[in-house]
Amino acid sequence: MLEKQWLSTALNARTLGLGTETIVFAHGFGTDQSVWDKITPFLAEHYKVVLFDWPFSGAVDPTLYDPFKYSSMEAFADVLVTLMDQMDLKAITFVGHSMSGMIGCIASIARPDLFKRLILLCASPRSYSSSSSSSLTLSFSLVSLFCVPQTHDRPKTFQCLLLLYYDVLSRLRNNLTFCHLI
Repeated sequence: MLEKQWLSTALNARTLGLGTETIVFAHGFGTDQSVWDKITPFLAEHYKVVLFDWPFSGAVDPTLYDPFKYSSMEAFADVLVTLMDQMDLKAITFVGHSMSGMIGCIASIARPDLFKRLILLCASPRSYSSSSSSSLTLSFSLVSLFCVPQTHDRPKTFQCLLLLYYDVLSRLRNNLTFCHLI
């Protein structure tokens, strides 16, 4: 059995804010938790915000990533569930970007007690076959917005994506009006 804090330390988990509701942010492939840096300060004023890096992230010890172990989404879902158990997180709002959206879905099926709601950003529904003989099709109503300026300027595209993330996440608050980040 792992020490209580081992996984959270290995995955650079950090907690911001002191709210009574918890939001866990999971980044997508090719990024790390810094992708959330523009929105977490605001949310930390009202919520407990948890950030971490996946084993494939360049921000963690590369020896943690085992390509055989992580050849399935279930392995990542196991990491998420273990991390949440070790951090004593329950009934959280999970925000998953890209592949983390599906990881959150799989983890929420395995341990529904840990999740209150899922917010999926740019996650694609897919047919998922579990290791058992049954097959389960997961389909979700996803928010999708393509924001590509005519100039194809990367900073402006990134700025637009940040505003999209902020808009979606800001809906967590009951009486929030849209606030501009940039």
